Formats: sequence, C-alpha cells, structure tokens
Amino acid sequence: MTQSTANTFTRISLTLLIMRLSVFLVFLMWVLDKFINPDHAAKVFQKFYGLGGLGTTVFYIVGAIQLLLILAFVLGWQKKFSYGAVLGMHAVSTISSYKQFFDPFTTPNLLFFAAIPMLAACFALFYLRDLDRLGTIDK
Repeated sequence: MTQSTANTFTRISLTLLIMRLSVFLVFLMWVLDKFINPDHAAKVFQKFYGLGGLGTTVFYIVGAIQLLLILAFVLGWQKKFSYGAVLGMHAVSTISSYKQFFDPFTTPNLLFFAAIPMLAACFALFYLRDLDRLGTIDK
C-alpha cells in the first residue's frame, strides 16, 4: 500500500466515523424523546405515521428497540443489518414528512430539509460500511 493510498483510507475512515457519530447523536435524541416525552412521540406517530391511540408502553418498547439498533450502529456491529436499519428508519421518517417539503416556509417546515442530507449520510454509511472501520467492533 502506498503512502497516498494509506492516507486516503485514513481520511475516509475518519470521515465515516464522524458521520456515524453525528447520525447516532440525532437518533439518540429521538430515542430519548420517546422515554422523556412520550406524549410528543405520540403526537409525531399520529401526525406522520397515522398511528394514534398508542399507549406510553408502546413508545418505551419502540424506544428500547431503537436504542439497541443505534448502539449496534454506533459500535459498527453487524453493519449490514444495523446500518441498514438506521437507513430504513430514517428513510421512513423522511418520506412520512413529505408534506412539509411542499410548504417549506411555514414554520417549522424548513427544518425538515435537514433530513435530506442526513438521509444521504445514512445511505453513504450503509453503502461504504466495509470501509467504515475506525471505532467499530466489526473490522
């Protein structure tokens, strides 16, 4: 391996690590919201997924499952599954909020556009998962 190739792999690994940590942080906040403020989670599920009338226990269970998935993701464990699950969860979340994209200047709809680069980051992490080795369990 040449010095240039080694430098490229180092740069890619660091970039993927930073992307993985930042995506994890966003998901962690969403997971914590289910535990700390399940009423907010209930409103989100009602508005964006059409799932109303769910009890607090459901959000604790969903939050626990998501927490396990994002921990696997941030640790780089079972990358095909965990990175794919994160990509899938975020894709569903982004697609379900499609109406906000058609009315961007009504508050707070402009914030929903941040989901698009995050979706791209989730895709990049899934697609490049074999190159994502820095700070992962699965080398």
